[in-house]
Amino acid sequence: MNNFTTMTYERTGRVARIMLNRPDRGNGITLAMPRELARAVELANLDPQAHVIALSGNGKGFCGGYDLIASAEQGMRGVAEHAQGFSDSPLDPAVQAKNHDPSRTWDPIIDFAMMSRNVRGFMSLFHSEKPVVCKVHGFCVAGGTDMALCSDLLVIEDKAKIGYPPARVWGTPTTALWAYRIGAQRAKRLLFTGDCLSGLEAVEWGLAIEAAPITQLDQRFETLLGRIAQMPVNQLVMMKLLVNQSTPGLLATQTLGTMFDGISRHTTEGYAFQGRAQEVGFKQAVRERDEPFGDFGPSTFKG
Repeated sequence: MNNFTTMTYERTGRVARIMLNRPDRGNGITLAMPRELARAVELANLDPQAHVIALSGNGKGFCGGYDLIASAEQGMRGVAEHAQGFSDSPLDPAVQAKNHDPSRTWDPIIDFAMMSRNVRGFMSLFHSEKPVVCKVHGFCVAGGTDMALCSDLLVIEDKAKIGYPPARVWGTPTTALWAYRIGAQRAKRLLFTGDCLSGLEAVEWGLAIEAAPITQLDQRFETLLGRIAQMPVNQLVMMKLLVNQSTPGLLATQTLGTMFDGISRHTTEGYAFQGRAQEVGFKQAVRERDEPFGDFGPSTFKG
């Protein structure tokens, strides 16, 4: 109906529902996904019957981050999937591939032009007039956390993993919301290690509003959505606008985070990671990156 390729959109009663829908790729982020996300959020905001937006993911987990088949493994040649019509622009797959060729000079502004537009798509959740409640099951890592943290409330599976492992190599969080959501010290604890939180830890740290076993997750999610949906739309809009005024300086931080993300992919270590992904596949490259850290989270690490 709405010609979405990376997600589905529907409204049931007063709830507008956006579901990431690339389950065979772990709902991996392509260039199309942030743009479709912004369009879906706009549909919900312009629908007078929609009071609240529900964001979720189809398949085994919410989102595994950027589709590294398209980026690391294919040298950025596939990152502009569904970007036809952008010939010779920064969104042209050929332009991005050349800009990520280690034998060429990297132009940071070409990289920034692409990534900053992705940030705009993710931030459509943050700037949505109507509240967004995100449900995370299984996993929410790397770029997937941009969408979860841009949402207003997070309901998470108790055993789900959420965090930013690319802090170890090949990425920085472009929406730069970690410190806003959990404070500077805890943000540093995660970003200095790339460790993930469990769903229970996410609640303890103030990142999520509640956690539940997978068998109860949908019920808890729907209960919260139902309570929010009873509120008048005008009250919801005013409450969100009021609370969101507590984020001064966020635009400047996001600009820095987006630029740093590009730099991190063009360091000696970044090129080495990309080369290894092209050689053995991105899953093995990520496994080799993360293996020395084990699978400890902040609460389980014993030293």
